[in-house]
Amino acid sequence: MSSSELERLSSAIDGSVLRRGDESWDDAVLIWNAWVSKTPALVVQPTSARDVAATIRFAADHGLLISVKGGGHNIAGTALADNGLTLDMSRMREVTVDPAARLAHVGAGCLLRDVDRATQQHGLATVLGFISETGVAGLTLGGGFGYLTRRFGWAADNLEEVEIVTAGGTVRTASRAENPDLFWAVRGGGGNYGVVTRFSFRLHQVGPTVTGGLAVWSADRADEVLATYRELTASAPRELTAVAIIRLAPPAPFVPEQWHFQPVAGLLVCHSGPTTEADLAPIRALGDPIFDLIGEKPYVAQQSMLDDMEPKGLNQYWKAEFLPTLPSEYLTTFRDAALNVASPLSFSVIFHLEGALNEHDDGGAVGNRDARFISGFSGVWPPNADGDGIVAAVRDGWERIRPFSTGGNYVNFQLAEDDLTRTVAAYRDNCRRLQQVKTQYDPGNLFRANRNIRPR
Repeated sequence: MSSSELERLSSAIDGSVLRRGDESWDDAVLIWNAWVSKTPALVVQPTSARDVAATIRFAADHGLLISVKGGGHNIAGTALADNGLTLDMSRMREVTVDPAARLAHVGAGCLLRDVDRATQQHGLATVLGFISETGVAGLTLGGGFGYLTRRFGWAADNLEEVEIVTAGGTVRTASRAENPDLFWAVRGGGGNYGVVTRFSFRLHQVGPTVTGGLAVWSADRADEVLATYRELTASAPRELTAVAIIRLAPPAPFVPEQWHFQPVAGLLVCHSGPTTEADLAPIRALGDPIFDLIGEKPYVAQQSMLDDMEPKGLNQYWKAEFLPTLPSEYLTTFRDAALNVASPLSFSVIFHLEGALNEHDDGGAVGNRDARFISGFSGVWPPNADGDGIVAAVRDGWERIRPFSTGGNYVNFQLAEDDLTRTVAAYRDNCRRLQQVKTQYDPGNLFRANRNIRPR
C-alpha cells in the first residue's frame, strides 16, 4: 500500500491514521489479554461516524480485514486482526445523559466507568458489567451482564437505539421502529453487522449509594459458603446480586498477612435497593470471616472494586457455562475444580443471573433466556511464565461442570480456540435469523474478525 493511498485516507477523516513506529501506536494496539499476540497493519482512530464510514470503504477497497477496539477487553482478542485495519474507537468517548427521558447516549469508545460516572450524577444507571475498564461496545453487543442484570435484564435489553455503519460505509440508525431486523441482530450478535458508533441506553434509578462488597472465609469452609450461597440466591430479591468466588487470597491491604496466597471462599454482593437485615442474614450467619467488606458504598466504587483482579497485561484463559440450578453434586464438583484452578492470580466464580433476563425478551438476539447462573474458571498468569498447568486445570474444571450446563454459553467469554459449535451454542435458536440478517447487511462477510456469523 503506497504512502499516497494512506495520505488519501488521512485527508478523508478528522481522526488519526497510525502505522507501526508512530508515537501512539503501542497504546492503540494494547489489549487486556496478554496471551493474544496480534499486530495490525494500520490503526485508525475515528472521531465520528463519517470517519468510520470512510475507513470501512477504504478497508473494503484494499481487501483489509477490519477489527474494532472499544476497550480491548475481549478475552479472544477480537479487537485486533493480524495485518488488518483496527478501528480504535478511543477518541469517541462522549456520554450525554438526558435525565428527564432517562436515556444515556454513549460513544463507542466509552469504558464502563465513563457511563457510570456520568449517569450517577443523576442517580441513574444502566446494566453494564463489573470491571470498570471494560469497553461498553463489546460488552453490550455480546449481551452484557452485571450487578443490575437480575433487575433489568441483559445490557442489550436496555438498548433503545444505535447508530451503526454497515458494509459499504452506510450510516444507519437502528431501533425497534427503524431497521428493526438490524436492531434485533446487534443486541447479542456482536460486531457482525457493522461498526456501532453510538449507543442509546435506557436508565434506571440506582444509587448513588448501594450495599455491597466482599466477605471471605477459609477454603476449609467452602462447603458452608457454597451452601449459604445457594440459600441466599434461592430467596434473594432482584435488587440483590451475589457471586461466589474461590481463589488464593491476594496480598491486598485488607487481607491479613497470614492469609496471603492461602485458599479462600468468598461471597461478593451488590444490593441496589433498600437493604434489610433479612436480605444478608444468611451471610452474617456464617460468622467469623477472615474479612468482611460488605457495607454501604458509592455505586461507582462497587462497579470498580474488582478492577485489580483483572489488570491489563496478564495472560488470561477462561471457560464458562450457563447453569439452570445449583444441585449439591454441582457445588461439590465446582469446589474441587476451583481449588485445583487456584493460583496466585486465578479464580473461579458462580454469578447469579436469575430474574429479568428470564422474562424480559423483546426480540433481541442475545438468547439464553433459560440461564439462571453462569459459572466458570479463570486461569491467569504473568507473561513469560509457564501457564500450561493453569490452562489444563481450567479445561479440566470446565469439562467437569459441563454436565450441569443449560447447553448454552456466553459469547463474550469465548476464546479464539472455540469452534463454531460453541458459537452456535451461544445463540441456539437465533442462529438462522442471525444468518439471514448477516446476509442482508454484510453478504461479503467484511466484519468477520469476531465470533463470526457467516452469511448464508
